[in-house]
Amino acid sequence: MGEVLVKNNEKQQVDPLLNEIADYVLDKEIKSNEAFETARYVLIDTLGCGILALRYPECTKLLGPIVPGTIVPNGSRVPGTSYVLDPVQGAFNIGCMIRWLDYNDTWLAAEWGHPSDNLGGILAVADYISRSNVAQGKEPLKMRAVLEAMIKAHEIQGVLALENSLNRVGLDHVLFVKVASTAVVTKFLGGKREEIINALSNAWIDNSSLRTYRHAPNTGSRKSWAAGDATSRAVRLALMSLKGEMGYPTALSAPNWGFEDVLFRGQKLKLARPFESYVMENVLFKISYPAEFHAQTAVECAIELHPEVKDRLDEIEEVTITTHESAIRIIDKTGPLHNPADRDHCIQYITAVGLIYGDLTADHYEDEIASDPRIDALREKMTVVENKQYSKDYLDPEKRSIANAVQIRFKDGTETRQVVREYPIGHRFRREEAIPKLLKKYESNLETRFTDKQINRILEVSTDQERLETMNVHEFVDLFVL
Repeated sequence: MGEVLVKNNEKQQVDPLLNEIADYVLDKEIKSNEAFETARYVLIDTLGCGILALRYPECTKLLGPIVPGTIVPNGSRVPGTSYVLDPVQGAFNIGCMIRWLDYNDTWLAAEWGHPSDNLGGILAVADYISRSNVAQGKEPLKMRAVLEAMIKAHEIQGVLALENSLNRVGLDHVLFVKVASTAVVTKFLGGKREEIINALSNAWIDNSSLRTYRHAPNTGSRKSWAAGDATSRAVRLALMSLKGEMGYPTALSAPNWGFEDVLFRGQKLKLARPFESYVMENVLFKISYPAEFHAQTAVECAIELHPEVKDRLDEIEEVTITTHESAIRIIDKTGPLHNPADRDHCIQYITAVGLIYGDLTADHYEDEIASDPRIDALREKMTVVENKQYSKDYLDPEKRSIANAVQIRFKDGTETRQVVREYPIGHRFRREEAIPKLLKKYESNLETRFTDKQINRILEVSTDQERLETMNVHEFVDLFVL
């Protein structure tokens, strides 16, 4: 691509995508009861994942105020802690907790990601606004407003992800988190159309983190706080916009200098469908296993085979994992695995744990279990192959399958059956089966942090749609404060 230098300094029309996002956030009325009900499940599941992460010192060391001891009047509360923070740092804390264990909801398309990452900014800002309003004698926000913001953030991030692949240009999916969070929190804070557009343009101009921290040879813990970083940056940009900070109308399309030319290899960003509530209605839950989602069905297959192989591990000749192209690109990994982040993004490790232990928890990624020599011995016997139909069905908007199959051949020439799973339990096609397990997961996560009395109060609200929607935001958050 040749360099194009624009010398004309006349004001340009605002990039259409910035307009579309702003119009959606400001004007679109969400009427889908399914979307609001699913948003409630996303809310409680996401908070539960954050609470569970507080068991891990590598996570908690990053939490709290930037300057120890800082207390912010009417500040955002961080669930499961006693921290009271400004909304920027509050968003980082909540976002970091949510993503630490790679156990919150997910979205798989041309770009994958985790739409509930946006809750960090949404909840921190909504809590801050509510407490500030009460202090001024004004009405606090209701939780329905939080659910609506979640629906819209899911939609912005998820629809952008359908056909705009950041990973193919080496960028990380949290850019879409930053964009989605920026839009909804600017509106929360009272931003008008111009202010939302100004904030959005700055979010795109910010660049994006590189994906290298998610992949060999650099896989590391940044992948667990990247979303917190993105959503907190969104809050900062929103606050700056509301103070009158300018925006950049052609931040995306400016020749040579805009996002599309600089970072998207000259491609135009496009929307596969109008902004509605599609993503929230179709979002994928990680119900049972804290594994990178492309491997969720592989875990299910491995655990089903566990009874047949647990006493014959030394007799295994080969393990064949049949999967889809995206899984091969992201989590097909050989050689040493250096940390939990490395391990939970390795389909061979995840499958080996399922075969050996008949289960997969966050603890299985820690050094104590990773040192089990049987895991690496089994990894060395694994072959990963693509099934073209699996890859096709993965991208089919009517299916969005995440298919994996596992089969084992023994040294004596005998084989297990090939166990196939097209849809993980958290998929919309298995939603009825999933919800009771989601609620159990939520309660189990709460039990790691709270007393029975506090858990009962939380569950009473969390499981009642009408009661939750009409509750004041700050009162809901207070249920989770230590």
